[in-house]
Amino acid sequence: MPDNRNPRRPDVPLVLAPEVADALAEGRPVVALESNVITHGLPYPQNVEAALAVEKAVRAGGSVPATICIADSAIVVGMSDVDIERFGTTAGIPKVSSRDLAVTLATGGAGATTVASSAVCAELAGIPFFASAGIGGVHRGAQTTMDISSDLVQFTRSSVAVVCAGAKKILDLGLTLEFLETHCVPVIAYQSADFPAFYCRSSGFRSPQRIDDEDVLARVIDMHWALGNQGSVLITSPVREADAVDGAEVDAAIADALVAADRDGVRGNAVTKYLMRAVDHATGGRSATANAAVLASTAEVAGRLAAAHARLLAGRR
Repeated sequence: MPDNRNPRRPDVPLVLAPEVADALAEGRPVVALESNVITHGLPYPQNVEAALAVEKAVRAGGSVPATICIADSAIVVGMSDVDIERFGTTAGIPKVSSRDLAVTLATGGAGATTVASSAVCAELAGIPFFASAGIGGVHRGAQTTMDISSDLVQFTRSSVAVVCAGAKKILDLGLTLEFLETHCVPVIAYQSADFPAFYCRSSGFRSPQRIDDEDVLARVIDMHWALGNQGSVLITSPVREADAVDGAEVDAAIADALVAADRDGVRGNAVTKYLMRAVDHATGGRSATANAAVLASTAEVAGRLAAAHARLLAGRR
C-alpha cells in the first residue's frame, strides 16, 4: 500500500496513492470509486476486470481514478492494480459502510467500501466527485420495516457529487425520490429526462431537474456548496440504450416475484433478495452484462463532469 498521509486530516488514517495526491495538489480532476464491486459484486476474474475497466473509463473522461478501500488500519484512496487483484482474490473481506468505518479502522481490519463509506472517504480526501453504478434506496415495504439504505442518509451529510445510474427497480423508487426531496438532496438528470433504474434507462419517474451541459452542471454543483449546503448532489446518467435491459420485462418479473413472495411467506428484508434473484433469472445473462456496462458508463460520465468542475475552479485562480 502507498504511504502518503493526507495533510488535510492528519488525525485520520487516510493514505493517498501518489498519483491521486499529485492530482489533488495540482488541481486536476479525481473521481472516487467504491471497492465493494471487487469483493461482493462479481466473481473472479470478472470482478478485477470490471474494477480496472471502471478506472479506465474515468481516465477516458479526463480524470484520475481513486478506488477506495480499508487496509492496514487506514483508508486507502487509490488502490494499485496489485491491491485490486488482492481484494479480488481474497475471500471474506467484509463490506464496510459509513457506520462501520471507525470500528474497522480502530481494530485494524480490511474492508471494501460501499457508496456511503466511499462518500465519507472521498470528502475526507478532498475529492468532490464519486461514481457508482447505482445507489441504495428505500426498500419496498419500508413503511413497516424501516429498511432504508444508509446511502440516502449519508448523502445528507457528505459534500460529494455522486454520479450514478439511479437505483434498481426492485426498490421503491417513488419513496426514494421522496426521501431525497425531503432531505434537500438535489437530483439532476444529466442529458436525460427520467430518473434511471440502474440497467433500465427509466424508472418511470421524471427527474426533478435536467441539465445537458456539463459546464452548467459544474456551476450548479459549485453553487450548491457555496450556498452553505453540507450534503451531496446526486447526478444520474442512464446506461447506453444498446446496453440497457427492457424496463417492462423487469417490471413483469418483479410483479410475478411479489406475488410469489407473498405466497411463500417471504417478509421484510428478505423480499429484496427474493426480487433480485427473480429479476436475474428473468433476464438471464443480460443483467450481468448490463451491470458491467453501467459501471463503465457512469464512471466515464463522472470523469467528464469532474474535469468540467476542475476547469471551473482553475478559472478562478
